[in-house]
Amino acid sequence: MVRIERVMESSLADNVGIKAGDMLLSINGHEINDVLDYRFYLADQRISIVIKRDKEESFIIEKQLYDDIGLDFETPLMDKKHRCENKCIFCFIDQLPKGMRETLYFKDDDSRLSFLHGNYITLTNLDKKDIDRIIDMHISPVNVSVHTTNPELRCKMMHNKKAGEVLSYLDILSNAGIEICGQIVLCRGINDGDELTRSLHDLAKLYPNLRSVCVVPSGLTKFRDGLYPLTGFDKDSCKATIKQVEKINSFYRKKYGKNLFFCSDEFYLMAGKKLHKDEYYEDYSQIDNGVGMLTSFECEVDSFLRTLSYEERNIERCVSVATGVASYDFISRMVKKLQKKCRKIKCNVYRIENDYFGHTITVSGLITGVDLEKQLKYKELFDELILPRNMLRAEGDLFLCGTSVDELSNKLAVKIGIAETNGADFVEAILGLKEV
Repeated sequence: MVRIERVMESSLADNVGIKAGDMLLSINGHEINDVLDYRFYLADQRISIVIKRDKEESFIIEKQLYDDIGLDFETPLMDKKHRCENKCIFCFIDQLPKGMRETLYFKDDDSRLSFLHGNYITLTNLDKKDIDRIIDMHISPVNVSVHTTNPELRCKMMHNKKAGEVLSYLDILSNAGIEICGQIVLCRGINDGDELTRSLHDLAKLYPNLRSVCVVPSGLTKFRDGLYPLTGFDKDSCKATIKQVEKINSFYRKKYGKNLFFCSDEFYLMAGKKLHKDEYYEDYSQIDNGVGMLTSFECEVDSFLRTLSYEERNIERCVSVATGVASYDFISRMVKKLQKKCRKIKCNVYRIENDYFGHTITVSGLITGVDLEKQLKYKELFDELILPRNMLRAEGDLFLCGTSVDELSNKLAVKIGIAETNGADFVEAILGLKEV
């Protein structure tokens, strides 16, 4: 039973008399507890809705298959997020300093967010009933943070006695035709080496319902006092990991005709190795984990530059771009490509060291407004400073440190433009073609 917060005017629900404040009890006889129930049972063309006002009332709605009926609820999930029950040795949230926004300290591990937004889940807070519901509703793919297929090691890494036994859910889901995208956060000396080889071979057994697996390095901030001692990856260990993963992937590519296992771009950048070409990443199923993100970005830049008109190639602009240490060389190269095509563009690219979290954190998405202000204060920023969207929270207004875009703009005395993390939007932002 969930409370209806709003009914859209002239919607199907409004037309039959459903009102804000009503409690939604069931659809076609099925109890509604959250967004998965709601969306699944709402799909039919003829639905019977039972609500509770002063008493229970029923409404019949005829509609097109999958059409919405115009109801809004307090939260997108229709109830509270499911909190993570693990204490992973590499957890980034445990490495945050005190005094940040309260929401940043919440650890979610919610299968519904996996379905809605692609979040990765550990399976440790699911029981057989939850797995059955995923299968019944055919929620696919399911994104799983595996980390290791060694049950004992998984329990140790996640500090959860259920972490090993729930690995059996992978076989259950796969046998039911549910696709699985896997993630392995690699901790040096813990789940790499022979353990990584074991995990990849075990996961390959899930094919054809294993869509892909990404291997990403654990991120270590300077705030690790009292936490499990971990060692970060260096150039040589990154090279070794890439070689190991690519060798195993090559074996299964010959066997199955597709790539299953990928290292994130971060491994290649730290190793000083060239990224793969576009076709290697196939459907880019792991792009949100940073797998093939830069290759895709470059393809988008190249494609957009080919479409520029004569007038666009002659735009005059003086702007600046800020990015993280890891992507600095790449972004600089993209700007040079643009300037070769558009010779009247002047653009300074600035590399931002992560003083806030520590210099071992090199990705753009974890740069704070504090570091941007400190390191750009006396730089030539020209008419506009362009920043990537992933530096900001989902609403697009705040950096991780709590600084707002407007505050940073005022402190640096420069207009700030935000570019989406794709190549076309990046070029548009530099050329000033984005609609405000």
